[in-house]
Amino acid sequence: MAFQPPATPQRPTPGAYVNTPAPNRPGFARQGSMARPQPQQQQALPAPPVESPIDRASRTINSMLDRDNRFPALEAYIGQGISGEYELPNAQAWAPFQKMRSYKLPEAVFEQVDHTQMSTSMGLFAEINHAWVVVDNQVYLWDYTHPNPELVGFEEQPSNITCVKLVKPRPGVFVANIEYLLVVATVSDMFLIAVECQRGPEGVHGITMYRTGLSTSVRKINVTAIVGSEKTGRIFFGDGQTEDVYELNYQQEDKWFSSKCSKTNHVTKSVGLPALPFYGSTRQAGIQQMVIDDTRSVLYTLSTNGTIKVFYMRAPNALECVIIRTRNNIDTMCSHIVRSSGALKDMHLVSLSPISSTEADNLSLMATTSSGCRLYLSTTSGGQWNAGSTSAPSSMQLRHIRFPPSDGQPSPQGNSNSTQVQPYQGGTAVGFESRALRETKFGSRYAPGAFFSFVLKSPNDASHQMFVSAPHSGLLGQRDSAEPPRYAEIGLSLDLVGRVQDMGEVTEPYSARNEPLGFGNELATQFDKPLCEYAIITSNGIETIRRRRLVDIFASIVKAGGGNEGSEGDVRRLAKQYGLAETSATALAVACGQGSDVGPDSRIAKVTDPEVLDFARRVFIEFGGKAHLTEGATVDGLNVENVRASPRHDGIAMYVSRLVRSIWNTPIIKEEATPTGPILTSTHNTANLREIQRSLAQLQEFLESNKSFIEGLAGPEALGRASSRQEEVELQGENRALTSLLLMINNIVEGISFVLVLFEERIEEILALLPDPQLQPRVRQLTFQGLFSVNEGKEIARELVKAIVNRNIAKGSNVESVAEALRRKCGSFCSSDDVVIFKAQENLKKAADSGANAERGRILLNDSMRLFEQVAKSLSVENLTATVNKYIELEFYAGAIRLALKVAQESDRGNKALSWIRDNGDRNADPNDVRRQFYDKRASCYTHVCNVIEAVEQAYNRQGPVPDGVISQVTRRKHEAYEQINNSDDEVFQNYLYDWYMQRGWAERLLEINSPFVIDYLRKSSETNLAHADLLWRYYAHYNDYLSAAETQFQLAKSTLPLSLEKRIEYLSRAKANASTRMTGFSETGVRNRQSRQELLRNISDYLDLANIQDDVLQKMKADERLTGQRREQVIEHLNSQICTLNELYHDYADQAAYYDICLLIYHAADHRSVPDIRSTWTNLIDQTHRNAVADHQGAPWEIVAMKVVDLGHRTNLAENVFPVNIVLQLLLQYDLEFYVHDANAPNAQNLALNANITWPIDVFIKLNAPFETLAATLEALWYAQEQPFAGRNRKLLVKWIIYCVDQWGVLSRRTGALFGGPENAIGLADVMRIILGSEVLGRDVDDQAWIQRGREVSALLEEAAR
Repeated sequence: MAFQPPATPQRPTPGAYVNTPAPNRPGFARQGSMARPQPQQQQALPAPPVESPIDRASRTINSMLDRDNRFPALEAYIGQGISGEYELPNAQAWAPFQKMRSYKLPEAVFEQVDHTQMSTSMGLFAEINHAWVVVDNQVYLWDYTHPNPELVGFEEQPSNITCVKLVKPRPGVFVANIEYLLVVATVSDMFLIAVECQRGPEGVHGITMYRTGLSTSVRKINVTAIVGSEKTGRIFFGDGQTEDVYELNYQQEDKWFSSKCSKTNHVTKSVGLPALPFYGSTRQAGIQQMVIDDTRSVLYTLSTNGTIKVFYMRAPNALECVIIRTRNNIDTMCSHIVRSSGALKDMHLVSLSPISSTEADNLSLMATTSSGCRLYLSTTSGGQWNAGSTSAPSSMQLRHIRFPPSDGQPSPQGNSNSTQVQPYQGGTAVGFESRALRETKFGSRYAPGAFFSFVLKSPNDASHQMFVSAPHSGLLGQRDSAEPPRYAEIGLSLDLVGRVQDMGEVTEPYSARNEPLGFGNELATQFDKPLCEYAIITSNGIETIRRRRLVDIFASIVKAGGGNEGSEGDVRRLAKQYGLAETSATALAVACGQGSDVGPDSRIAKVTDPEVLDFARRVFIEFGGKAHLTEGATVDGLNVENVRASPRHDGIAMYVSRLVRSIWNTPIIKEEATPTGPILTSTHNTANLREIQRSLAQLQEFLESNKSFIEGLAGPEALGRASSRQEEVELQGENRALTSLLLMINNIVEGISFVLVLFEERIEEILALLPDPQLQPRVRQLTFQGLFSVNEGKEIARELVKAIVNRNIAKGSNVESVAEALRRKCGSFCSSDDVVIFKAQENLKKAADSGANAERGRILLNDSMRLFEQVAKSLSVENLTATVNKYIELEFYAGAIRLALKVAQESDRGNKALSWIRDNGDRNADPNDVRRQFYDKRASCYTHVCNVIEAVEQAYNRQGPVPDGVISQVTRRKHEAYEQINNSDDEVFQNYLYDWYMQRGWAERLLEINSPFVIDYLRKSSETNLAHADLLWRYYAHYNDYLSAAETQFQLAKSTLPLSLEKRIEYLSRAKANASTRMTGFSETGVRNRQSRQELLRNISDYLDLANIQDDVLQKMKADERLTGQRREQVIEHLNSQICTLNELYHDYADQAAYYDICLLIYHAADHRSVPDIRSTWTNLIDQTHRNAVADHQGAPWEIVAMKVVDLGHRTNLAENVFPVNIVLQLLLQYDLEFYVHDANAPNAQNLALNANITWPIDVFIKLNAPFETLAATLEALWYAQEQPFAGRNRKLLVKWIIYCVDQWGVLSRRTGALFGGPENAIGLADVMRIILGSEVLGRDVDDQAWIQRGREVSALLEEAAR
């Protein structure tokens, strides 16, 4: 039978409603009868790791770098459709490009041109700062940046030159110092000339040309275009009379089937038939331009008839024409996007510009039209965009048309002429009919989108007009809305002197990243890449133009602002276009001297005007915005974690991230191959590192000098100006963010200093001195970010500093001078504490050399310990471990313990570990409490103390026999060690030590330590650790504190520890005995008053009674056959553990299992006084006892009932609340009348059992010493009531019971001296006897007559007592 809670409501819990006052008793609180769900203990979520200021700053810089890296890719704003939004600033200060210098053509060039007989042409090799001129059969090159250049020419052939090109050579064909090949095409031959460049800090300043002997015939081919692949060194050229594409093959030497230099026609494979006269003559198209995209292995050609061909370089010597788009195809594709447009009418293609796969996944080519439109085309391969594909492209589609700036010409159909994407709403009008760039003669595009268009306004103009534009980084970078970025450009028109002959990019091709996302972010590369510079050669000279950075534009705005009001208006415009954070970063950069401008001498110089710098400072301070609370504050409340730092903070972070972006994630060391073998060198140029360091140092100086004006750096007085708690929290959050950045800036400055110091030494020798071989690969992999912001990086740097010091010591240098020099250069990596550590280590090494037992050795050991103690807070775990191990080896045990305890103390000056230990018992405590870290640090130090103790014990046990009266050296050192331990007032250490003792099985040691720490230690864990709790009461008893021992045993019996019920009863019994013991002489006896002792004794007694009841329940459950299976095991296990409450014992077990005797005991313990409950329980108990006796075939069930009543009477001490004599007597009499007869001749004798003992119910109470007054009164009341079953024939039995009761009272009372308790009782009893004897209830049979006679004798005795 399983005892589950009943479905129907139970009666009230015993003891819940008491009629008389009762003291509060443990475990007797009432609970509802129905089971209520208990609130589950919520497990604390793991707390996020505490973020250090450096971690916070590192995360901020990474987020800024990520923000820059997420600058929209080209195809994010050049999608399917059209665009034409331009910003054309009128003010020169806002111009996106700026003229730098103008170079005149050398006089020697004019002299050569004067001798021209056939033709002259000019061009640029901008990548080497040289220009070229072809005069008939001669080509001359000169450095156009030199004031008096020297012409270097190739004049050794007689044929007129048609085309020249500078290309990269095929790897392995020429010696390493040959960087370029000059390809010279004439009407008869093509020559390859090797070019060697002489380079300096300013770039190429001279060239030397060498004859290679490589040439091939190109007769009947009019070479009009040459192009070379930088990746493979392949050279292609095109025929101006046909559309054939040739390749110039060259190699080191002749082979069996190929010569050193030859050509291959990749279009026409066989010899064509001669043209027949009657077919007539047709004009064939020729090659106009050729460009190569090495990232896609593609060659594009533009024919004179407007056809675009795509050739795929599949194999090293193969070239396949895979796509052809004629002029008609292109017109058709345009009409699919724009129905009609004057800008596209009668246009022709003038140039092609490839778009690399690193810049765009899909777009691969831009074609410029004669009307200034730009056609963006994409190639596909196998249905997928060809980014990163190794298969040949199979289709080319027009994706986007970029119209020239509007010149005010109205569109006949408005904007409806676009068949697809409409122009951006709110932007400038699209120039569908624009003639602004109508006569574009040449156009070129350079990454990341600089577009140059050269326009001849009229055929008779002597000069070209240049239109140049670039993507507007501010508008493209604004990503607050869900709309795609607007393709807006900022443009500029410039008048050139002369007609353009050629142009080229002077600087390296631009790329902010090697993938489309973030590729074109010019804002991110303002400080780590050179300015994009372009050269244009005209018939009059050479012009250089540079792309202006935003910082340069800002500086120009301030210089040309026309007063503060005008400049402030420009700043607001700048903030609207670029955002407050970008504006703050720009102002900060200018204030730190990053702005530049072209000076009067046409050179780029830093802007240092005080007015500009001061205005930039004010913009940074006043336009920096404020910190504010995020949406999370509405949930989490006012917390610095929910503060979003100001745009000013973001501007600082943005500026710092852009300064270090080129080095941040790169390794510090790289391996470089040399003729003598690989060597380790710096990944970055030291000059570049110094420039970054200088810029950051200027930033530090700026922030330090202006911190009183900057919110978040102004100090505590700024909090006093806060008008609300919210503002105060916002200021605190801002201060936290800014100080983290300042700390990071300092780390970077010192980190770079360390790197510079590192490369002053031989890296290989330094790595060889590292103690751990595993450190070498970690040093090679260490990045600048790891050095600046990760603890592991700083630890590696410290190891390298140690290696540097050791290397210099080995050279004979003084340790202090070397360490001091390192500390000055990079204090974070070699502080003054490091110098002391080096000195202490030096003393320790000298002590080891001198010997452990030598006097000088002991002096040096003590000196090293004192030095280590001075820098205990800076001593690393590795240093401490090595030092303690060395001290143990030298038997300096006391010093090892003292140092370990000192380091532990210094690692937690706030004693947070102690508060964590004291709170650790709280179940609601955060499992990821930050104080745990402090405890772990201290524990790592205490482990060394334990190691020292083990070493001391081993040394002591190993020593040989010692003469009496002599203290050996080992014994003395053991005493010194334990003296350090016993004198320590470090409670955390003592707790750790006691834990260690317990783990080692040395619990008896604690009994010998007379210290309050032992009591606190055992008391703290006694509720959760059985061994500690048992040891605690033994400790108290050992020192005669029996009352505390009793309290401990009492708590142990009540605890949740895994104790059996029998063990708990044992503890309660011991506690009762200890609480009853009188003590003298104990220190706490005076404060233990008698009342508290009595209260403890009473509580122990109550719990002991409760435990005994539970033990009764447990024994009954074990013998109960109704309880089976798993439920039986659960119930017995539960009852045999913790002491349950009375409610639980009653509702869950006693009441459900019908253990009525135990229910009565629970009533007694709970002081329950509900008469109906008690009467019902007694009735059920008597009935149950009788039935069980009958079932067990007992001969006299009434005897079993009598024994049960006697047992309960003894256990309850006849308590009136659970053993009301009047009720129990009545119930026993009713039981007797219901189941037994006392006369064999009775009418119903055949149905009832015969019981010869008629007086057994009265005997039960006489045996229990129940008061006769109550018995007589009860029987008298039954007589007068005349209620069933005491009416009719049963009144005869009632008379006999009254006579027997009074008779026994007389017999027993005679022994005490007061007959019937006094005359008053006797008079009353005499009246009763007179009445019952006069009622003639008793008959005339022998038995009745005997009882009548007995009654008369009793009456006589009563009369005697009444007199």
